[in-house]
Amino acid sequence: MQTYPDELELTPLSAPPNLRVRVPGSKSITNRAFVLAALTEPGMNLSGTLQSEDTEVMIDCLQRLGWEIACNWERNLVSVRWPANRAVFQPAELFVQNSGTTIRLLTAMLALGHGTYRLDGIPRMRERPIEDLLDGLRQLGVDARSEANNHCPPVILNANGLRGGHVRVRADVSSQYLSGLMLAAPFAQNETTIELAGTLVSEPYIDMTIAMLRDFGLTIQNDTPGIYRIPGQQRSTRYVNGTYAIEPDASSASYFLGAAAVSGGTIIVEGLNEQSLQGDVRLLNLLEEMGCEAIREPNALGLKGGTLRGIDADMNEISDTMMTLAAVACFAEGPTRIRNVAHVRHKETDRIAAMAMELRKLGAKVQEFDDGLEIVPQPLRGCSVATYNDHRMAMSLAIVGLRVPGVKIQKPGCVMKTYPGFWEDWKKLG
Repeated sequence: MQTYPDELELTPLSAPPNLRVRVPGSKSITNRAFVLAALTEPGMNLSGTLQSEDTEVMIDCLQRLGWEIACNWERNLVSVRWPANRAVFQPAELFVQNSGTTIRLLTAMLALGHGTYRLDGIPRMRERPIEDLLDGLRQLGVDARSEANNHCPPVILNANGLRGGHVRVRADVSSQYLSGLMLAAPFAQNETTIELAGTLVSEPYIDMTIAMLRDFGLTIQNDTPGIYRIPGQQRSTRYVNGTYAIEPDASSASYFLGAAAVSGGTIIVEGLNEQSLQGDVRLLNLLEEMGCEAIREPNALGLKGGTLRGIDADMNEISDTMMTLAAVACFAEGPTRIRNVAHVRHKETDRIAAMAMELRKLGAKVQEFDDGLEIVPQPLRGCSVATYNDHRMAMSLAIVGLRVPGVKIQKPGCVMKTYPGFWEDWKKLG
């Protein structure tokens, strides 16, 4: 793993870049694949696996629960195996740092176990809501609660197997509540019917979960919108003692597409296409709408920068790329309005407020709304910008540093959460 200084000063590009890059594996797919691999008896392999803080937290938790995991990071290959004594789901105290994906997916998965589990994280994790998932588990007969009775972690789970049944779950704060239940339900004692209550944010992540379940040979039915029927006592068989390949991370790719947009260069990200499991590849369409030229190959997506114009964008479905677009918008002609992403206030930081604050420091005119931002381009100036221990803040603000001298990124090591080698790869831009 790399180490970084407390502050990193960026150097603007001297010429538009022209290169092909490959980013690490998808965090969202990696952590879902870990859950499915753990439930595939006797075990399987994952290739293209992301090595990062978030995924290593998931690995540590699974090991504490009894799974045998061997990592070959030179090949990005991870083996997940049931132990010879089959003793998995051991009662444990688990520390998830600030990995929302880990705590939500594991909380649902642990309902399949037998015993007491406690899941905790850093102070910010203790501020991130999880009650909608706990409420869903209680509807299915699981003793699940917030230790502090404040709807946030630490989570206490007294599990005695997941019986199945009917559950109504909200997913207007995080789609991961619904994904967690979907991943656990095939292994319940009986059929589970999950009914979506209210609106759903980040719907492409639910599409990803459904696609992965089916890819693993598991059955999930969605004949009625908002209703998911999942038979119980299923077995994942497709990758038993085999290998599941993980796509490159489309959210990580967004920063290189943003770099092409603001620099006028051409950057192609290998390993992705428009049929990706990840909805974030759709950022390419918005950058195309802003005036760039999209490049679509069978196994790569790229962008050639052009004269940028402001747009009005509903980014609910691709909210992890909201900050990428906000950074690009600083170099457009005319304002850009980003809408329908109120749920990102519950991420690693309040991403709407944080992005507004830091872009204003850089000189942009930014209006903050409950559900998003409006960015009005102004002449920018270099300064030291905060990252709030949020990897996406650091990587998004790096886009501004490609054009503006004197941009300094505080705590650049926060990229370790999902992209430890980001700054080394960023240097390849020239």
